[in-house]
Amino acid sequence: MNTLPIILASAKETLDPITVVFIVALSIVLLIFISCLKVVPQGHAKVIERLGKYHTTWQTGVHFKAPFIDRIARSVVLMEQVADFPPQPVITSDNVKMQIDTVVFYQITDCKLFAYGHVNPIAAIENLTATTLRNIIGDLELDATLTSRDVINTKMRSILDEATDPWGIKVNRVELKNIIPPREIQEAMEKQMKAERERRESILRAEGEKKSAILIAEGQKQSRILEAEAAKQAEILRATAQKEAKILEAEGEAEAILKVQQATADGIKMINEAGASRESLILKSLESMERVADGQATKIIVPSDMQSVASLLASANEILGEKK
Repeated sequence: MNTLPIILASAKETLDPITVVFIVALSIVLLIFISCLKVVPQGHAKVIERLGKYHTTWQTGVHFKAPFIDRIARSVVLMEQVADFPPQPVITSDNVKMQIDTVVFYQITDCKLFAYGHVNPIAAIENLTATTLRNIIGDLELDATLTSRDVINTKMRSILDEATDPWGIKVNRVELKNIIPPREIQEAMEKQMKAERERRESILRAEGEKKSAILIAEGQKQSRILEAEAAKQAEILRATAQKEAKILEAEGEAEAILKVQQATADGIKMINEAGASRESLILKSLESMERVADGQATKIIVPSDMQSVASLLASANEILGEKK
């Protein structure tokens, strides 16, 4: 900075006055030209006035401003923006006072209307949001207010979007950020929620016990059915075994009788083949009578021909005497 006067002084000494004036004028023109070159970044726009009147709107890119007659009246952000407004006092239709704060998402669509439509459009949106919210909540009760956020958001967005069209603003979304009822209402709601949770717990417990009892009864039923089927199968198997045992026993008895008869037949055959005498046959008959008399029978059939029996006995004594 200290060397600049020295350079200018040396330039004055070496150059004539006309050349110096030309260089100074050229420098001034160059500085003015550079200052009039403006770059608009992406997502932004600039409102240009010429001699105090709206002239044009610059979009993204490089622009040249006419010196001394053009000026940038306003820089506008074209991206979506959010406005978080403080809580507003509202009163429901059942006279419950509460605090509600809202969030508004908006976007500038017309830079000219935004620059000249309203002095402070954001403050206007805040006040319009408060009045619209009071009108909507005033028609609702407390329970409806707490459960109808989507309805309230839709109504407010429609009203605000229509009201901000002349300002070049489009309201995309309106959200109720917080609903703050009075302390006594909060306590009552907490008690109600606690009672509701206890009721649901009782219902769930009762349903669980009911399902458990049903499952136990089903299990007992299935167990009894299986036991009955098992007993039935066991009875069938027992009857089958008894039947088979009786069949085997009958077959054994039949076989025994068959063998006895066969032995008897063989004995008779052997006697016949041996040529047994009459006395031997009589002796066998007496032995049979002896076995009959020794039995448990209460009736004994005696041959009517007693003389024959006596003769048989005499013959038997003779045979026995000869043997001795």
